[in-house]
Amino acid sequence: MIRSALRNPVLVLLAVLCGLTAYAFVTNAHLSIVTEIVIYVLYAAGLNIMLGYTGLVPFGASVFFGTATYIAAIVALRHVGNELEALALAVVLTALAASVLGAVVLLRRGLYFSLLTLACSQIAFEIAFKWTEVTGGENGLQDVPRVLIKDPKAFHLLCLGIAVCVLWGIWRFGHSPLGRTFQALRENETRARSLGYNVYGLKLCSFVMSGAVIGLAGGLLAFLVQGAYANNLNWQHAGDALLANVLGGVHHFLGPLWGVITFLLLQDALSSIIENWWLLFAPIVMVLALFSPQGLHGLYQQLFGRQRYTLVRDGIPPRPTSIRRYDPGSLDGPKDRPILEVRKLSRNFGAVVTAREINLQINARGLHSLIGPNGAGKTTFFNMLSGVLSPSAGRVYFEGRDITRTSVHQRTRIGIGRSFQIVRIFPRLSAFENVRIGVQAGTSSRLVFWKDAYGIDELNQQTWTLLDTVGLTDRAETLCENLAHGEQRLLEIAVTLATRSKVLLLDEPLAGLAEHDRQIITDLILRLSKQHAVFLVEHDIDRVLAISDRITVLHNGRLIADGAPAQIARNPEVIAAYLGKRHGAGRPGTAAGRSLLSGSAASSAPILQVSGLSGGYAGSRILNGVDLEVRRGEVVAILGRNGVGKTTTLRAIFGSCDVNAGDIRFDGRSLIGMPSHEVNRMGISIVPEGRRLFLNLTVAENLRLAMRPGGVPVEEVYELFPRLRERRDAKAQNLSGGERQMVAIARVLMAPTRLILLDEPFEGLAPAVVDDIMAAIIKLRSRASLVIVEHDASSILDVADRAYVLVNGSVVFEGAAAALAADHALQAKYLGIAQEEADLTQRRVRKF
Repeated sequence: MIRSALRNPVLVLLAVLCGLTAYAFVTNAHLSIVTEIVIYVLYAAGLNIMLGYTGLVPFGASVFFGTATYIAAIVALRHVGNELEALALAVVLTALAASVLGAVVLLRRGLYFSLLTLACSQIAFEIAFKWTEVTGGENGLQDVPRVLIKDPKAFHLLCLGIAVCVLWGIWRFGHSPLGRTFQALRENETRARSLGYNVYGLKLCSFVMSGAVIGLAGGLLAFLVQGAYANNLNWQHAGDALLANVLGGVHHFLGPLWGVITFLLLQDALSSIIENWWLLFAPIVMVLALFSPQGLHGLYQQLFGRQRYTLVRDGIPPRPTSIRRYDPGSLDGPKDRPILEVRKLSRNFGAVVTAREINLQINARGLHSLIGPNGAGKTTFFNMLSGVLSPSAGRVYFEGRDITRTSVHQRTRIGIGRSFQIVRIFPRLSAFENVRIGVQAGTSSRLVFWKDAYGIDELNQQTWTLLDTVGLTDRAETLCENLAHGEQRLLEIAVTLATRSKVLLLDEPLAGLAEHDRQIITDLILRLSKQHAVFLVEHDIDRVLAISDRITVLHNGRLIADGAPAQIARNPEVIAAYLGKRHGAGRPGTAAGRSLLSGSAASSAPILQVSGLSGGYAGSRILNGVDLEVRRGEVVAILGRNGVGKTTTLRAIFGSCDVNAGDIRFDGRSLIGMPSHEVNRMGISIVPEGRRLFLNLTVAENLRLAMRPGGVPVEEVYELFPRLRERRDAKAQNLSGGERQMVAIARVLMAPTRLILLDEPFEGLAPAVVDDIMAAIIKLRSRASLVIVEHDASSILDVADRAYVLVNGSVVFEGAAAALAADHALQAKYLGIAQEEADLTQRRVRKF
């Protein structure tokens, strides 16, 4: 019982504030300071509704605090009402002001939102400072009477009672469906919108709630100091509550308490020592920010327990003894009736046309795939279907209804669900909570703020059903950021299903997965296609041909083919546009391709030696005694299923993850403890997964930024990738996936490089583009050694000299790439891609 009580932060808050109150009552001289602490805890907690729960960062929340002090003071001075009536009016009017300001400032995001709130606060300061007739100007309003509660101790108890009750309400609200939605919004705004949430409306709700609580704190301060002054609105004090939250820990319920106590007590103590007390206070803040970004509460967790967000309690609802089977709802009507249709759909970005008068129908059930080379316009087309982009011309119809101008969240509510090429989930929420957020989105419960979200049995049942459907019930309590990539893919499909969508738009759900995980998700997609309209974008052409009921092909924004898989596979225009040289004789791995590979690497001295390497992230251990070496001019492949430590190995070599044991030597020099920029200066470069280009810069500008003496001249880079010469003035954000990958590889060549680490260089690329990248890799081996992590083992073994296979962070195979390519039993054991198993899969999927 006692241990349970100590885990309730509201009781901890009550105990701390009551302890301070008892001390103040005994000393009497410190009563006003403790009352001020109580009021500022309320202020900071109100601000944290935006900051911690919703992820909004207002620089000028003091506009509510200062305005409320004036409202309360004016009401009391003019004898319009007593303290309680003045407080109530201050809260109401501040909430109304917040709704008006929020409607405007929330039209912008990020830094612009923050600066707009600061501007509002400064405008209010100027008005208060110069409107002498109403606000008292520079002197403010003084001698504000307390009619009902004149005794300081009684007033302190009133403040204490109000603060504890409001913070208890915030704690309860955080566990409600609406409060949980705020946290989902904080984690991934795009995903929340795609689940059917009105993101703008939720932000405005958070803004108004925060303003009301801050206004209550401002009204209490007016009666504490019995006055109202413009300095509460000044930009110099606008960040006080923000700083207090950061000191205590933004993502912790008790963060405002610890932050305010620290801030006010240190301010009081240091100001008695030196007039410019910030000279002493600022270094304390800097040290805390450097060593504990999660504030004082996070520092406590570092010292005595595991680090996690504590805005809500831990845990999930208990797993039911029996889990219902997934039921998508009514399947009335023929499966070949059109449910989603586009007519003459077009989209252009200035002079660039990415969709040209596309006409297409998607039937009510079945697996309909969309393929095409990189840059064909697939993502643009998906974005127009889901409402992210508005078409330049044409119409979109859902069940006969024109939805061309319908927003993303409204399309989700009527039955169009979407997954994303780059996994978009809520990383710091559990797998269970991710799905439950999606389930509640389609119900009236999403707006409930007085019930416990985990107390709604029907939502919990549906959540468990969906987790069971994708096979993640045993991982329900795990934070999503700790799930393997394949599990995150499965979870994203479950989240998409949670909206009870009739049409599922799946954007490359197999990207970045090992074959074992690809088979699991393929089977799931096939099951879903019997109950939904599944519209799939995928670059795995062999799998698409095997499992699809119908295939549509885009090229240069134009629909060039649409029909059964057998028809598409024989279509000459499709082969020319999409398949490229995938099965051609000159591809690396064929006799002609292998003749291009140098045989001198085997006799070269090792340039990189990794021995006994163990490490991971934030205390977690992913690598367990990894040994590998790379010789001069050699191509080495690192293979294995998702989550076994392939990317972590590259990051450890490049100095961007924790190393607990072992050694990494490059040219005989240890890299352990060396920062990434120094590793790069030694001649090691990395092409990270996801490319990570500077999207607002052109191709040429991205390359120039990486240029250093000794690097490859830019003209040679353009010879290696002729497409980049054509696109050198295009911004990176307007490039296709294949073009971005070319820039990412070209960028590392602009500096002197002897070892290149490539992380999933073929992920999400069309076969024709893969051929181009393969050819470039063959040419690169004359300039540098290469280490390549790639989930498609069959493709990378074509160009590699040697291969390492990882299982659970350890090397289980080391040898010639050709030997591994020929050993199907070994591949089946460690990679799950044996030909016999693949043939079995093809036979199985055709039976669905």
